[in-house]
Amino acid sequence: MQPSNWVSTYRLKNGFCEHSMSNKTSPTARRQADSYFVTCAPGVEALLHAELRALKLGRVERQVGGVYFEGSERDCMRANLHLRTAVRVLRRLARFQASGSDELYDCASQVAWENWLPIGATLLVAAHTKDSTLDHSHFIEQRVKDAICDALLERRGARPTVDKQRPDLRVHAHFYRDRCTLLVDTSGESLARRGWRRFTGRAPMAETLAAAVLMHSGWDCRSPLIDPFCGSGTLFVEALLLATGKAPGSLRERFAFESFPDFDARLWRRLLDEARGLERPLGKLRIVGSDLDGATLEGAAKNLAAAGFEGAVQLEVRDAAHFAPKRGWNGWVVTNPPYGERLGRSEDLLGLYRAFGERLRASCEGYSLALLSGAEDLSAALELGNAERHRITNGALECELLCAKL
Repeated sequence: MQPSNWVSTYRLKNGFCEHSMSNKTSPTARRQADSYFVTCAPGVEALLHAELRALKLGRVERQVGGVYFEGSERDCMRANLHLRTAVRVLRRLARFQASGSDELYDCASQVAWENWLPIGATLLVAAHTKDSTLDHSHFIEQRVKDAICDALLERRGARPTVDKQRPDLRVHAHFYRDRCTLLVDTSGESLARRGWRRFTGRAPMAETLAAAVLMHSGWDCRSPLIDPFCGSGTLFVEALLLATGKAPGSLRERFAFESFPDFDARLWRRLLDEARGLERPLGKLRIVGSDLDGATLEGAAKNLAAAGFEGAVQLEVRDAAHFAPKRGWNGWVVTNPPYGERLGRSEDLLGLYRAFGERLRASCEGYSLALLSGAEDLSAALELGNAERHRITNGALECELLCAKL
């Protein structure tokens, strides 16, 4: 998003950050596209790239850990509203070389932070560094924070305060080979926080990951969908959002860009109305979920209701070791069984995977499968030799998504 008509460029010259400003005063001048980086979980970049292409934005470029695009304030809002696999939409403010503390401070202080932080607003800086002289992320965070606060104190006599929970502005400093990119977070809280979750349960699946699993599965949004390890119902809510064309961000209370000084509330309301106009009726979609724990299923029902899908899913208390879906449905089994990372690893877990794999082979002929596995030994216990494997990350855990026609 562009909070003013100033365009800043930065470069390092003779050890100093050279900062030049150009003011586009003509109301008829063509607006320069802003640069954005949309983050996602490792392994999801191709899906996110396809989503951004579908939004018909400007230049879209797949990179490690996310996708770059060029666009307008409207494009930024649409990305936050519609993207299902994205974690954050970051807008680039500046790029410069900095191998030392003073260089970083000098360049960071020259950004027009007053256009992003009104008086009384709160701030949080997050840093990531790789293959750079400045190799301590906490030090980078402190130095950038000091540069921002000192610059605002000098320019308007007031410093912002730091809020580590819900800041008005999140600034990201990314270092790679001594090149720093400063970005502002237009999303705020992670886009995985859709706004519908009322019940968490144990080891919940992230909403963005659930969307990625469904997209990888090839589910057509019409065929029956079954999850025998449904837990808190995350996969089902994401499936129903997909099936109805409901924008995943439409249930959120707020995005960070709504606090920016130049926020166009009228444009945002128009985009929300357009998104609602694209929604489709659910129709007669068969979705069945089961879990061993009845209390967890009650929580799943609360989540479904909060998302606007009360009664859309048949929920049953059932042991996945005895899984036997209806024959002839030829639907999709999409599931995320326990890995044992947070729930406890034991021989019983391997036994569960063996039993579930046997049920898949014996009772699911004609079905399509997408199963997220957290370990090679668990995948092997399923005995699905013909499965395609996709590497995907679930938080800090490297996983593989097994996709097969049964």
